[in-house]
Amino acid sequence: MAPVAPPGAGCAGNKPAPRRSSTRGFVAGAGTPPLFNSLDKLAIPNLRLGTSSWSSEDWVGTFYPPGTSPADFLPEYAKHFDTVEVDSTFYRSPSRSMVKNWRERTPPGFVFAAKVPQVITHEKILEGCSAELKEFLDAMGLLGDKLGPLLFQFPYFNRKAFARAEDFMARLEPFLSALPVGFSYAVEVRNKGWIAPRLLDLLRKKKIALALIDHPWMTLISELASKFDLITAGFTYVRWLGDRKGIEEKTKHLDRILVNREREMEMWIPAIEKLLKANVTVYGYFNNHYAGYAPGSIALFREVWQRMRSGAARRAV
Repeated sequence: MAPVAPPGAGCAGNKPAPRRSSTRGFVAGAGTPPLFNSLDKLAIPNLRLGTSSWSSEDWVGTFYPPGTSPADFLPEYAKHFDTVEVDSTFYRSPSRSMVKNWRERTPPGFVFAAKVPQVITHEKILEGCSAELKEFLDAMGLLGDKLGPLLFQFPYFNRKAFARAEDFMARLEPFLSALPVGFSYAVEVRNKGWIAPRLLDLLRKKKIALALIDHPWMTLISELASKFDLITAGFTYVRWLGDRKGIEEKTKHLDRILVNREREMEMWIPAIEKLLKANVTVYGYFNNHYAGYAPGSIALFREVWQRMRSGAARRAV
């Protein structure tokens, strides 16, 4: 997604007033926000929002109470959100004891989504990886009813990897056909031209979700939703990723909102409402690099959702 200028930005010398985020009056970039308030939780049927990981030590004092130890991050996280995307599984398959610990330290109804190890998606690129996939699924299966979607996150493949989208599809189709049943899967591609009817039809046939992502070089959700039917399974998977490099140039600590994403939320919310009206469950995860502070991004989503729904209700009256 191309960077969006904040409303009010004008000619040089006319500096706009700072925008306030939803973190209880916190001014973007102007200090540490107060502790996240779980009372802000907005219940939206079939919409489960969380963050990509719960392990950020930068959140102590902003999201986690001061003095919270890393061992207590997960149960504290689960007081606020009912789902999380596990990012660490991208780097290595978790041990069985680790997965059991996740299950034991979260309340009933909590759901873990998880990224498939990169050895499968990036290194072996779906070939000769049955042992790695089995190890991962055997471990994650220990979550039982707390296991949500498993994400195959593919990189941007250049022409050296796959000369054409058709070449990637020829690799993808037999792999998806051989996936073990009993799990929910999602596929993320970062070549925007590859999101086309052939891919969508394949995913729909296999009941696998297309991961919808907010990323600088991907198509805007409003444009994508106007061109395609994006529902390919009984659920949809959304990832708000943002510009990692841009955020890391601004800060070394991911504990505050640095990029106002209100306009992006105003584009995403109608698309998500449309998905929910189609009776699919939407799993959505915010990365710290989306705006600088993932819990704050969820607070902003809730704030904009409430405002847009209130505005729609007033117009209806």
